[in-house]
Amino acid sequence: MKDILLLVHDDAGQEARFQVALDLVRAVEGHLRCIDIAVPAIGSADCMAPGIGAALMLEEVDREARNQRVIEGRLAHEDVPWSCIDARGDPVAALRSAARLCDVIVVDSQLDKFPHPELSDVAGELIVTSGKPVLAVPSDARRFDAFGRVVIAWDGSREAEVAMRCAVPLLGHAGGVVLLEIDDGSVNLPAEAAATYLSRHGIHACVRRKQAKGRAGDAILREIGELSPDYVVMGGFSRPRFVEQMFGGVTVQMFRQCPVPLLIAH
Repeated sequence: MKDILLLVHDDAGQEARFQVALDLVRAVEGHLRCIDIAVPAIGSADCMAPGIGAALMLEEVDREARNQRVIEGRLAHEDVPWSCIDARGDPVAALRSAARLCDVIVVDSQLDKFPHPELSDVAGELIVTSGKPVLAVPSDARRFDAFGRVVIAWDGSREAEVAMRCAVPLLGHAGGVVLLEIDDGSVNLPAEAAATYLSRHGIHACVRRKQAKGRAGDAILREIGELSPDYVVMGGFSRPRFVEQMFGGVTVQMFRQCPVPLLIAH
């Protein structure tokens, strides 16, 4: 895990993304790639007076050009190698294109709170379509401790397996790893098997098994509150994504309520 892609955009979550990405790059001795995206104004040309949409987009491009200069000025005083590009238009498409040769994408976990509707679903879209793990960051985060404690939310699914394997380069730095299995009777690959796999990579995880009582997401959040990990690893959207969005699911609940960064893969 060496190439870290960071979403840069002048919004309420930018500082959290920026600080977490810097800590991650330092920990893995990697390279930070920033992509500053000018997002189209709310609405489209079809519902605006002629020229209004284009004028708003020019304002956005100018605002993000200034934002990129500020970020580059800050990066010039940091101790990490970095590069920065600009893009405009659909943020998911821009990030997906830039992510083809990256190892992880740093975005927000709660973009639905932001004023741009186009940014409301970036993390979820990237998890499903980019083929890359996503580090989803709460807007109040200011650090990422790669050497701290980690919880792996384990349900025996293919998604959990993929997320754990993606996290192996990071887990090697961790001061402690807990495989948290919420037992609802449907786990077909036990956490002990995952612990054995990790041990072959020099990562010694302990298994913590809890009986499911109510929603799995509630159980995971209770354990996070008790264990106080520095970040969580989990599989994303093990059910069809539209089902989770319509009826709720663990991934959506964790996006909204998890107090620490989430490393998620699909």
